[in-house]
Amino acid sequence: MAQKIDKLYEDAIASGLLPGVSLFAGDKDGNIIYSKSFGRASLKEGTNRPFTDSTIASIASMSKDGTLNLDADIKPVLPEIGKYGIITGFDDTKKSAIFTENTTPITLRLLLSHTSGHEYDWSNPLLMKWRASRGEQPWSGLTVEEKSALPLIFPPGTNWAYGAGHDWAGKAVVVASKSNLDEFMRKRIWAPLGIENEASFFPKTREDLKDRLADMSTLNEKGEPPAVHLPDFDVLSGATDCFGGAGVYTSARAYYAFLSAVLRRDPKLLTPASYEELFRPQLDTRCEQALNEAIHSQPLKEQYTGMQIPASVRKMWSFAGLIAKEGQKGRCAAGTTLWGGYPSCGWFIDHETGICEVAVCQIVPPMQPDVMALHEKFQEAVFSQVKSKI
Repeated sequence: MAQKIDKLYEDAIASGLLPGVSLFAGDKDGNIIYSKSFGRASLKEGTNRPFTDSTIASIASMSKDGTLNLDADIKPVLPEIGKYGIITGFDDTKKSAIFTENTTPITLRLLLSHTSGHEYDWSNPLLMKWRASRGEQPWSGLTVEEKSALPLIFPPGTNWAYGAGHDWAGKAVVVASKSNLDEFMRKRIWAPLGIENEASFFPKTREDLKDRLADMSTLNEKGEPPAVHLPDFDVLSGATDCFGGAGVYTSARAYYAFLSAVLRRDPKLLTPASYEELFRPQLDTRCEQALNEAIHSQPLKEQYTGMQIPASVRKMWSFAGLIAKEGQKGRCAAGTTLWGGYPSCGWFIDHETGICEVAVCQIVPPMQPDVMALHEKFQEAVFSQVKSKI
């Protein structure tokens, strides 16, 4: 197994597809099955830092607070949310959007399930037109409110679209906890796991982290190697808020510590009931169908949200991420939870087989298919190894 995985990533580094990557896989007993890093942390001229398991990288995250009611109207906590109503069209002659009032409360459950009516503006033509009509760029602004206070694209609870639900959820945690999200996650997640010196929303301000930061690299406009350094990249485009859906920087070893704890349902993080809620399917029949249609509705959406799971495999959504409702031969069992991060990172938790895995790298275009296919092969190798011993 190890030799097969080594060769996959060594070849990817040699071809220029990947500058560097760090990998971890482990089982439900906390044993590390595989761990190795490859390549460089930066392609910037004059630098030659290796990509290690302690390299700090941009990676997605999720947070929620037990003091918030999952099914209560969140507007008293987040007054800016949903303030424009539902966008239903655009009058090109008047260069103005057409709206209808929203009468359905937005809840934390809907935000975490991506059924709140929000979609990222850069992936929705109507929202792009609305932004342009206001003289604004997509994903512009410094705060969660400025970036994510968008018109809804459907009544809450009636459809599925990938958007800023986790960013809004993170903001709700800030209001409820009366602290910033970095402090909250340090206290509730990172410190209990002993990784408080490995994670931050603001790594460039931390003396212990800034010199370990990986730089972003990019393939060409066709997604072809060799990768080159991408200067001045900022995943949040200058934002000053903590963004719960995209803002965390951490190392592969720290993320693995978190993922392993969640697989093992470590009581340091959540109660048994909260773990059940975290992994429970959250969509009704209509929204489940909408999820499956949305993922495969166009190539870019499939690239960003499909996680290399074929259209033939039915999918569901949980608070933890995407669920593959059926197993894939040689890859994962039914009920596996998985998701990824913008710079072509990926993780999965196979509950039935009792394994988890994370791959951390810093390469765009986002969720680059060839890189994500490498991570899929990594998953297959670990799965096959563990299954052969059962």
